Amino acid sequence: MTRLFAAGVFAHSDAQEDAVSSTINTTPLVDVMLVLLIIFLITIPVVTHSVAVNLPKERNAVREVAPQNVQISVDAQGTVFWNGQVVAEKTLKSRLADLAKTTPQPEVHIHGDETVPYAVVGRIVLACQQAGLIKLHFVTEPPARTGGGR
Repeated sequence: MTRLFAAGVFAHSDAQEDAVSSTINTTPLVDVMLVLLIIFLITIPVVTHSVAVNLPKERNAVREVAPQNVQISVDAQGTVFWNGQVVAEKTLKSRLADLAKTTPQPEVHIHGDETVPYAVVGRIVLACQQAGLIKLHFVTEPPARTGGGR
């Protein structure tokens, strides 16, 4: 019986020593915060006392404005339009030559009707190439979306 009693006492005392403490030990946190406070107090005077430097002044420079794009349209009858206004073929060539001399060159967007013969649009492309225009774009209509997909 003594044995059981002694084992019971030892078991009871081990359970008390191994009990989990529900309080947070804040000592390491306070130590770290004090070290950080000391570091900040030491470095703040270094930051406020800096070398006097004459900084460059702000300038507002005139920015180069991109030129306006030119819209050349051809309707179903083969009539050529320059930004919505009817233009003759000779006038078109002279305008394209003047346009090629500008720096930077604007983009030329060609809108061709789907029923117009390609030869009409081909003459406009040839006139652009002869004038020396580099940025030439064909404007098309995207296909209609079908179905419920994205």
